Amino acid sequence: MYWNKFSYICHIVSYRISIMFQKIALSCLLLFFPFSHISNTNREDNSVLSSLPVSELAAGEQLYEEMGLAGTVNFIAFRQAVAGYNRIQGKKKPILTLIDFSKPSTEKRLYVFDIDKKELLYSSVVSHGKNSGENYATSFSNQTGSYKSSLGFYLTENTYQGKNGYSLILNGLEKGINDKAKERAIVVHGAAYANPSVIASGRLGRSFGCPALPQTVTKPIINTIKDGSVMFIYANNANYLAQSSFLKTTTFSNSSNL
Repeated sequence: MYWNKFSYICHIVSYRISIMFQKIALSCLLLFFPFSHISNTNREDNSVLSSLPVSELAAGEQLYEEMGLAGTVNFIAFRQAVAGYNRIQGKKKPILTLIDFSKPSTEKRLYVFDIDKKELLYSSVVSHGKNSGENYATSFSNQTGSYKSSLGFYLTENTYQGKNGYSLILNGLEKGINDKAKERAIVVHGAAYANPSVIASGRLGRSFGCPALPQTVTKPIINTIKDGSVMFIYANNANYLAQSSFLKTTTFSNSSNL
């Protein structure tokens, strides 16, 4: 127990030191580059977003069919992910990551899509928080020290080298659901306990709340999704759907002819 607490404290300290250096670097950057340049970049992103399809549900259904995802990816999870993706401002690349916690940890449940190219780039097993459940993640929290996973939409930020090696910062976009991700040091990282060989014990190893990946795929997946892509962590959870700032105004049926 004490070793777990010590490991968690080391993880938090490593993460916060990285954040401090990033803030210093950003301050230096702003001294040498005009702020107006940054503002223009954001306006260009917004103009691209304004051309997205009006029917979000139809967009998700069409993509699902065109990408041939039937039998591989949960249709309901994908449709919600695409609907939120289309609503999120500030994304910088057409990459969408879906983590489907309706599936057990013994199955591949992380998917990385290139939305523009309509391609599934990666699929992998992924760990959930140790207090979210055993083989299935069924309980979720936004609270520090809960050791649970958090549902909802995130934007990826930059990478750093921490206690768990090459890691990716996540910015939780939904207040009260996942907006304490940075405070909790919830990041994407690799871990030996997330390697597929661990599944022989009956389930994948679990994290302190981070989506931990097998070590062999950590670097390529992080390099693909870093710097401003959307991540959606899904579960068949009515409470989340009712509270989500991106999905609560959209009706999602569990029935489909796909």
